[in-house]
Amino acid sequence: MQLIDPNHPAYRRLWVRVAIVAVCFGWAVVEFVTGDPFWGVLAGGAGAYSFYILFWTFKPQPPATEPAAQPDAEEEGPAATAEKPSKDGQAE
Repeated sequence: MQLIDPNHPAYRRLWVRVAIVAVCFGWAVVEFVTGDPFWGVLAGGAGAYSFYILFWTFKPQPPATEPAAQPDAEEEGPAATAEKPSKDGQAE
């Protein structure tokens, strides 16, 4: 089970991945300095896991693009859909 989906569009940019890992390891340092090794180990583990997923095994996928919509040959715009009056002035 993955806690981080590396194919999510939010992780495509390098700075986002670096920031996530840096914040986790930075918070681990803060916890160790303030004397809470339990929380430091947890934050360091989160940093190691995020580094593994976001850098070590990361395979960027190109963004999925949909083809541009092509107008149908039958529809030529609003003039083609409006009813044209006949010779005697009434709509057909």
